[in-house]
Amino acid sequence: MEKKVRYDYLVKALKGTDEVQARRFAAAMALGIGWGGISRIVELTGMSHSTIEKGIREIQDKERVEKPEKLRAEGGGRKKVELKDQKIIDDLEIIMNENTAGDPMSFLRWSSRSTRKISDELKSLGHDVGPNTVARLLKERDYSLQVNVKSFEGLSVEERDAQFQHINEEVKSFARDGNPIISVDTKKKELVGDFRNAGRTWLKSGEPRKVNAYDFRSMAIGIAIPYGIYDMTENDGMVNIGSDHDTSEFAVESIRQWWSLIGRHRYPDAKKLLICADGGGSNGSRNRGWKIHLQELVNQIGIPITVCHYPPGTSKWNKIEHRMFSFISMNWKGKPLVNYETVIKLIGSTETKNGLKVAVREDKNKYPTGAKFSDEDLAKVHLEPNSLHPKWNYTLLPDSNIPNV
Repeated sequence: MEKKVRYDYLVKALKGTDEVQARRFAAAMALGIGWGGISRIVELTGMSHSTIEKGIREIQDKERVEKPEKLRAEGGGRKKVELKDQKIIDDLEIIMNENTAGDPMSFLRWSSRSTRKISDELKSLGHDVGPNTVARLLKERDYSLQVNVKSFEGLSVEERDAQFQHINEEVKSFARDGNPIISVDTKKKELVGDFRNAGRTWLKSGEPRKVNAYDFRSMAIGIAIPYGIYDMTENDGMVNIGSDHDTSEFAVESIRQWWSLIGRHRYPDAKKLLICADGGGSNGSRNRGWKIHLQELVNQIGIPITVCHYPPGTSKWNKIEHRMFSFISMNWKGKPLVNYETVIKLIGSTETKNGLKVAVREDKNKYPTGAKFSDEDLAKVHLEPNSLHPKWNYTLLPDSNIPNV
C-alpha cells in the first residue's frame, strides 16, 4: 500500500514537468522498479513504451543529462489521431460494443480482443492507427483488457465467446427488424430503513446522518427487491420494486409490467421480443417456473419471446448491469434508503449524460416461494430450442401459433 501511495505522488509530480523532464523522470522510475518497470510506468502514467524507452536511452547513454536546448510549445507535436480523424471514436465504440461487457461493481468495461486486433479492424475501416494508440483511446474511455478467467466456472473460452457472439447476432437481427430487445436482472436486495448505504454524499460539515449500527433484517421496515428491465435499443429502462420474494413469477410480472406500460406502446408493430438474462436466479436457464410463467406472458401478448442466457459465471457482464444498475448505485450511494418512497425517488431520478432515464413502480404483490412445477406443467410450454446451447437459447411460441391448441 505504501508503494502505491508513493507512486501516486510521483505521477502527480510529473504533471508539473515539461515533456523531456517527464520522459526522463518516468524512465528513472521504470529503472528503479526493475523487471516489468516500463509496463508498470506505462500503466501509471499513460505514456507510451517508446517514450519511456527513449528516456531510458537518454539517461543511460550519457554521464550527465543536459537540459534540452529546445522545447516544443505546449500542445505542440503531432496532433492526436482523434482530433484529425473524428470518426475513429464512433467506429471504435461500434467495434467495442460488439465485444464488450462490464463489471457493475467497478463500473469497468472489458474486451476479449487485443489492441492489435482492434487496430487491424480500424485500419480496415480506413483509420491509420496502431495498437499503442488504441490502448490509449480505450483507457481514456474506461476499458480494461483484464478479466478473471476463474469466474467462468469451467467454461472453455470458445464456448463462452460463441455464446456472446450468438447474443450479439440476435441483438443485431432484432434491432434491424425493429423488434424490442431487453436486458433483465434482479439488482441486489436492499434493507429499507435507517441503514448505512456505502459511499459518501455531501452534507453540512460535522452533521453526518445517523443510521443503525447493525444491519439486522428485524430492524428494517422491509426489503426492496429491484427487478430491472433495460431497453437496449432506446437506452432507458424500468425497475419494478418488489417487497416479498425474488421468484420466477415476480421476474415475469416485472417484464409484463414493462410491456404493458412501455413496450407495447413503443413497439406497436413488434413481431417478437428478445430477452437477454443471466443464467441463474429467478430468470435462470434451469428454472422451470421462469419458462412456465413466461409462456403465460407469451400467450397474453401474442408474440414469440426469444431468450438468450449469459453463460454461467458471466452474468455480471449483462448489459443492464453497467448501463443501468451501476448508475442507480452511484445515484444513491451514501444515502440511506429510509423508506420505499426514498427508494422510488432515487431510482426514478437516475439519469446520465448519454440520455439514460429510468421509470420505477412499486410492486406490493405477494410472491410465495416453494412453488413446484411438474413435468406435465413444463410440457405445456411451447419451447423451440436453438441448435447452439439449447439450454441457454430458446424461443417460446404463443398457443395461437401451435396447431390443435
